[in-house]
Amino acid sequence: MAHPATRALREASFYFAVALLVIVAAFPFYWMVITAFKPNSDLYNVTNIPFWWNEPPTLEHVKYLFQQTLFARWLWNSLVIGVCVVAITLVTAIPAGYALARMKSRKGEALGIGIFLTYLVPPTLLFLPLSRIVAELGLQNSMWSLVLVYPTFTIPFCSWLLMGFFKALPVEIEEAAIVDGCSLFGAFIKMAIPLSVPAILTVVIFTFTLTLQEFVYALTFVSASDQKPITLGVTTDLVRGDVFFWGELMAGALIAAVPVAIAYNLFLDRFIAGITGGAVKG
Repeated sequence: MAHPATRALREASFYFAVALLVIVAAFPFYWMVITAFKPNSDLYNVTNIPFWWNEPPTLEHVKYLFQQTLFARWLWNSLVIGVCVVAITLVTAIPAGYALARMKSRKGEALGIGIFLTYLVPPTLLFLPLSRIVAELGLQNSMWSLVLVYPTFTIPFCSWLLMGFFKALPVEIEEAAIVDGCSLFGAFIKMAIPLSVPAILTVVIFTFTLTLQEFVYALTFVSASDQKPITLGVTTDLVRGDVFFWGELMAGALIAAVPVAIAYNLFLDRFIAGITGGAVKG
């Protein structure tokens, strides 16, 4: 049995490490909040303490975003792109992952690994072929080009992710449904998909977050201000030469980050509930 002093030292070290990790993880978000609501007279005064408000907080940066830029349009574009890409990914990745998981031979696992490896291809190698496809379809300088391009890296990873989850589902459940009169497709719809809700939620959050934060493809295929997603619009229209609109930049980042953070935390709760509920066997 450990000595009380040793145990207390271990607990103190553990809590210190956790507190340090929380501070490091939360500091960027804290800095965004401070900067987004800090007046310019306070923000650019080098004699003031930068870690707090030295003057009353203001909404001037948020007002500037919505009144002097196309920020509302950028938000809408990002939402439309995210929803469309999530829908395309789900429609494609769910049946693909299920089919790979239910293949009898080891070919399914090999195909799954091959599909996942396509996710690891550097985006810069795909610029030329994707540019040609976008040009042939007449989608140049349009947000719809991103709806076409983004599934090329969301579908491979999500198919591989869902394949692993479907493999963990007992095939006897679907066989029992078929014995009761369901077709194979009916068993897939009525049994496999409801049991895979945690994995589907994972795919939804991963895909939407990835499309929301992607920058390189957006910079390559979109240049019109009214077609830009939020990541591209904020960083290109609020950085002019060597002038950085720090208050507006942080306000834009904060507005985009808060809904994702809330949704992600809600997703974690549902994921844990789904896993613990699915672990109970009758």
